[in-house]
Amino acid sequence: MTESFRRSGEYETPQGHEPQSAYPQQHVASSPVNPEWPPPPAYEPPTVQQPAYQEPAQTPQAQPGATATLLAEPPADPGAPSHQRRKRAKGPFALLAAVAIVAAAIGGGTAYGIQELTSSDSAVTSSSTSTNVVPSSAKGTVSGVAAAVSPSIVEINATSNAGSSTGSGVIITSDGEIITNNHVIAGASAIKVSTSDGKTYTAKVVGTDSKKDLALIKLENASGLKTATLGDSAGVRVGDQVVAIGSPEGLTGTVTSGIVSALNRDVTVATEESQGQQQQQGGGNGGGWPFQFGGQEFNGDTGTSTTTYKALQTDASLNPGNSGGALIDMNGNIIGINSAMYSASSSSSSDAGSAGLGFAIPINTVKSDLATLRSGSTS
Repeated sequence: MTESFRRSGEYETPQGHEPQSAYPQQHVASSPVNPEWPPPPAYEPPTVQQPAYQEPAQTPQAQPGATATLLAEPPADPGAPSHQRRKRAKGPFALLAAVAIVAAAIGGGTAYGIQELTSSDSAVTSSSTSTNVVPSSAKGTVSGVAAAVSPSIVEINATSNAGSSTGSGVIITSDGEIITNNHVIAGASAIKVSTSDGKTYTAKVVGTDSKKDLALIKLENASGLKTATLGDSAGVRVGDQVVAIGSPEGLTGTVTSGIVSALNRDVTVATEESQGQQQQQGGGNGGGWPFQFGGQEFNGDTGTSTTTYKALQTDASLNPGNSGGALIDMNGNIIGINSAMYSASSSSSSDAGSAGLGFAIPINTVKSDLATLRSGSTS
């Protein structure tokens, strides 16, 4: 009887320390219970948020403030119920996550601002260089490139015993150093240069390199000129958009555009001074500068003395008079010096014109030759 009575009492009312520690705030009724119910577990049940147990009520308005102040509160009491400790721990982690999100947003905005300040936007940036000459408001437009670079492009008129020739050049120093093709000024006894603002200067030859078809001339009594920015032709890719500026047929400051059609084309040109005068004559009676490409000869006879260089090919329209002018990327950097173009006919100058096959000396070739040209070499 005694054992039976104790078992019955055990089911009737939970007694002992373990059940009481598991439900500290619950008052269990002493009414009889079905003796077939299973006994309570000997271990502490998993902690869950029971409806019967809640923290003191808080208004929704007070919760954000309470969460923020958790950063300054001491650690939760280890003796507190586990669900209460977890709830308090969520506060600082949530706040830190929010701070991280805000910091990421600020960081992204900062990166965007830096990108805008440095104009590193790749949507319209040529692969040749990251320097931006064109204002951001006109970035990626032909008109923007033309406005930014045209003041650095000049028209060159060279006179010799054989006649006169017209070409173009690129200003590289504010006191009047100008890069052009050797064949534009070869054998010239007098050189006149016209800038985009209509001023005319006398120029003298500083150095020439017939093997690369390059020449450096210097204006007399010039200062404060707008200089061009020399880019990096090593980064140029086929398909890059380009702009060409020069003086074809004596039309100063003519702008055309296209793409880079190919790289490293072997172009062969004459090195004899007399051949330089086959460049476009002032009266329109001359042909284009003769050159060889792909085993064929264009624009006349290149003669017996020739040189071959690697060129950029472009479909930007080039005509006689563009020689020595600039091939420019969409950031406004000079990536080549226009040097040869294919004429539709080599027998009549009236039929000559751009056929979408133009060639330019890579600007890296020019930069590597500058020291030699400035030294006064006339090779």
